[in-house]
Amino acid sequence: MKSIIIIAGPTAAGKTAKAIEVAQHFNTAVISADSRQCYREISIGTAKPSPQELSTVPHYFINSHAIQEEVNAGLYEKLALEYAAEIWKTNDVAVMCGGTGLYIKAFCEGIDNIPATPPAIRLSIQERFEKEGMAWLQQEVQEKDPAFYANAEIQNPHRLMRALEVLYATGQSITTYRTGNTTKRDFQIVKTAVTLPKEQLHDNIARRVHLMVAQGLLEEVRAVLPYRNHNALQTVGYKEVFDYLDGKISWEEAVEQIIIHTRQYAKRQLTWFRKDTSFQWFEAGHGLLDSVVKKLSK
Repeated sequence: MKSIIIIAGPTAAGKTAKAIEVAQHFNTAVISADSRQCYREISIGTAKPSPQELSTVPHYFINSHAIQEEVNAGLYEKLALEYAAEIWKTNDVAVMCGGTGLYIKAFCEGIDNIPATPPAIRLSIQERFEKEGMAWLQQEVQEKDPAFYANAEIQNPHRLMRALEVLYATGQSITTYRTGNTTKRDFQIVKTAVTLPKEQLHDNIARRVHLMVAQGLLEEVRAVLPYRNHNALQTVGYKEVFDYLDGKISWEEAVEQIIIHTRQYAKRQLTWFRKDTSFQWFEAGHGLLDSVVKKLSK
C-alpha cells in the first residue's frame, strides 16, 4: 500500500528537520506544503530549507515556480499528486511537510473548483485593504457575503480577500462553489503535527526573524519590489518591509511587526490543524518517527 506521512504544524516548530529525519529513515523524498517556498525569488523571508537540508533528501515544490506564476490550492493538489506518484514508482512511502493547511487539505481530500479571478480585481481589493485595513475588509465581506462571513476565519485577510475576489468576479458567494464533497484517495495518509510550548515557539519565531534580517531580508525584499502586488508577497515578512521602504514605519518597527504577525500566523495555523482531529501531535517532534514506523508496519 502506498503511504504518505504528513508533517504539519505552525511556523518555526521544527517541521523541516523532522521531515528530513523521517525521509532519511524511509530513504524517500519530501513534498513541500508551503505556499511560498515554491517561489525561486524569495528564500530568506519564507524560511526555506537551507541548501544543505535540500541536498540531504530530494525535495519537491521548492524553487519550482517563478514569482509571476499564479499558484493556488487547486494547482497544488494536481502537482502534489503527480509528485507523490513519481516518488511511489521507487518507494512505497512519501513525506509531505509544511504549514499551509489549505494545500494539505486539498491534497488529502480534493478541493472545490472555485473560478479564477482577473488580476485587476485582486489588485483593486489588495490596494483597498492596504489603505483601509482589516476593519474595512471584514465589513465589506460581512455586508456583501454574509453567508461566507458567518463561518469564515474573520482574522485571516487572505480568506476574506479571496471571498471578495470571487464575489466581484462572478456575482456569486464563494460558498456556492463549495460542494463539501471529499475525494477518497487510494493511498494511506498518516497525519502528524509538530508543535512546541507557546513560549518556546515565540522565542523561535523571534530568533528566526532576527536571523532573516542578518541574512539579508531587506535586500531580498528590495529585489522583488517590482512584484510587490503579487499574491506571494501579500504575506508576513514582506508587507512590513514594504511599509518600511514606503517610509510608513521605522526599520525597528518593521522587524517588531514581523515577529508579532508571525506569532499571530502561527496561532492561526495551530487553530486550523487542531480542527482536524485525525492529526497526531508531537511536542518538538519527540516520538514522531517511532509512531509512524509502527503505523506503517501494521
